[in-house]
Amino acid sequence: MTALAPTLQAFFTDRLARQRQASPHTIAAYRDTCRLLLGYAVRHTGRQPSQLDLADLDAPLIGDFLDHLERQRGNSPRTRNARLAAIHSLFRYAALRHPEDAETIARVLAIPPKRHNKALVIWLTEPELAALLAAPNRATWAGRRDHALLLLAAQAGLRISELTGLTIGDVHLGTGAHVSCTGKGRKQRITPLTARTVAVLRAWIAERVSQPEHPLFPTRTGGRLSRDAIERRLAKHTATAAARCPSLNAKTITAHTLRHTAAMRLLHAGTDTSVIALWLGHEQAETTQIYLHADLTLKERALARTTPLHVRPGRYRPPDKLLAFLEAL
Repeated sequence: MTALAPTLQAFFTDRLARQRQASPHTIAAYRDTCRLLLGYAVRHTGRQPSQLDLADLDAPLIGDFLDHLERQRGNSPRTRNARLAAIHSLFRYAALRHPEDAETIARVLAIPPKRHNKALVIWLTEPELAALLAAPNRATWAGRRDHALLLLAAQAGLRISELTGLTIGDVHLGTGAHVSCTGKGRKQRITPLTARTVAVLRAWIAERVSQPEHPLFPTRTGGRLSRDAIERRLAKHTATAAARCPSLNAKTITAHTLRHTAAMRLLHAGTDTSVIALWLGHEQAETTQIYLHADLTLKERALARTTPLHVRPGRYRPPDKLLAFLEAL
């Protein structure tokens, strides 16, 4: 067995699990990256994974692997960069254990992330959100569950992993009603609930008649809903809501869209971006700036405030068609 195999095993058991106490999601993402990389290296070197050495995973092979992710697997630059971040983490750990391969490791660590266009966030307007919340059939058990889940996601701005991890004990419906969760980076946060959300959750929990440690939004067998299950339910309800609100057809709606919707609703209500960052559990307040860039209404208000006093504020309007014809002669 070469030096790569024990280094890779120690990276997961010692570095990630023991030293960094990485979350299961992080470990799973790094594992998938290593599996893809080893599979690619096997096809190009003809060696079995246990026979590969660090020298086999040099910068040219890593670069070809990253190109393969985009061209053959259809991954976006953002996904490519996430895979590269996992590889960099592995090689930084290998640098401490194998100084004899310092040159190979340094060249891999010098591979830069790929720049990419940052798309504007997608969120739901109030009519679109109302149509989506009305889509689940609340005459059924699954419909009542989905309605409560969608309402909580849109009001609290929880990530999909936070929604799946909620238990009944995480919801507090008394004075100062709130939901507590452990989010990205193992950060615990508390999010207040509106009166409407409290009423829906109180009725749902009363119907559940379960213990505090049980999932808040379970499957029919009592287990936790998976990420894929939530996305499938959301896609189904979006299709139903689109018949009532056709503008939904032009948007790709995911669970993260509801998180963006919660942020935009807070922004439109005049909430400071630093408070929104705390609400969403952002590591850095700068992350919340994406909502300012996406909101045309706020930009128009700023433009109106900067209009000179002797100029009547307003937006450009095309001239009358007849006058435009005469001016074009």
